Amino acid sequence: MNYHSKLNTCISGQNLISVDQALNLILDTIQPLDIENINLSDALSRYLAKSVYSKVNLPFFPQSSVDGYALYCDSNIEVGTKFKLIGEIRAGQTTELKLQTGQAVRIFTGAKIPEGTTTVAAQEMVQHVDSKNIIVLENLELHTNIRDIGEEISAGECLGRQGDKLSIGGIAALSMAGIHQVTVYKYPKVVVVITGDEVSESVLDLASGKIFDANSPLIYTWFSQRNQQVTIHHVEDNKEDLKVLLNNLSQNYDLILTTGGVSVGDYDFIRPVALDLGFKQIFWKVKQKPGKPMLFAEFKKANQSACYLLGLPGNPAAVYVGMQIYTECLLSSLQGQKTQPKWFQAEICHDLVGDTRERFLRMVAHFEQAKLTVKSLNKQHSHMISNLMQANCIVRIPPNTNVAAGQLVQGIFI
Repeated sequence: MNYHSKLNTCISGQNLISVDQALNLILDTIQPLDIENINLSDALSRYLAKSVYSKVNLPFFPQSSVDGYALYCDSNIEVGTKFKLIGEIRAGQTTELKLQTGQAVRIFTGAKIPEGTTTVAAQEMVQHVDSKNIIVLENLELHTNIRDIGEEISAGECLGRQGDKLSIGGIAALSMAGIHQVTVYKYPKVVVVITGDEVSESVLDLASGKIFDANSPLIYTWFSQRNQQVTIHHVEDNKEDLKVLLNNLSQNYDLILTTGGVSVGDYDFIRPVALDLGFKQIFWKVKQKPGKPMLFAEFKKANQSACYLLGLPGNPAAVYVGMQIYTECLLSSLQGQKTQPKWFQAEICHDLVGDTRERFLRMVAHFEQAKLTVKSLNKQHSHMISNLMQANCIVRIPPNTNVAAGQLVQGIFI
């Protein structure tokens, strides 16, 4: 039986697939979106679809690296050497001045050095004799404090490779080279559906069995942190209302992210409604804790583009784990990055008793004597998220495995 046959058996039967199998199915299923040209200023957190090359040298011209004085001398300069001031150059200015032996120009950081300059003396290394003459207070070697043409980047050099994710620093680096537009993968159109009758907006409702909604702000801010906005719908546990909503959303979005309603309860309608609408189930139920009853499905539109559905359980800890691992994987795959999460390795500080399912535990990671260590937090149940105030990572604990203090474990930073 081949790999996919085994997975199909697991999916159709009572067995659960593993975390790695679920992630591989996402990677195998997703088709990347088209590419587009956008302004660099709008490209934060986007993935480059084409490599970017510099069209200029950086610096474009020889510059002073300090506020000081551009000097002309045929050799290294000794303490007490006298120079005659003949002008001033600020950053952004050009000049026709050409230095001769023994001449100097007042210059500022980033300014183009005048022709004939052999050394730039920082201003604290110079003393004025009078308004027209200066002396050098320290020995200076030739070419001190001069930035050469192309010292940082040469014309034609690669600044960003296909697949690179644009960070704030990356945008600054491209902007410095005069890049104004980049070719990136389109960002998925994402919609969120929060299911359930139990959400309350007032403390007065809590006595009637309702609960506050943590999932909406969790998901909204998760996307905001990635410079993306999403539309969020709330729908009660009504099969017909959900069917109308999902049918409409499947035609207009690349990814539908749902919370709640994916298990086997009487009011868990996400899976049956999705299948009725023509979604193809890729997997349902993963051997993990929290988040076992997770659904991943694909809907083919008339134009052969796809809408994917990731159904997360309703408990907020399961939603948080699902966002950090599976939603992240989905979004990056849709943007051409078909890679597993980048797990770090660290030593765990204490023993852990094994569980039949792989567990994702919220922990605190820190460096101790040059080693990365992790320590588990209390309150790990799927309905509890108060420890997210302290957690900075999620650590995966293999199924049926007792973990001993000092053992290496895998995790991701959050």
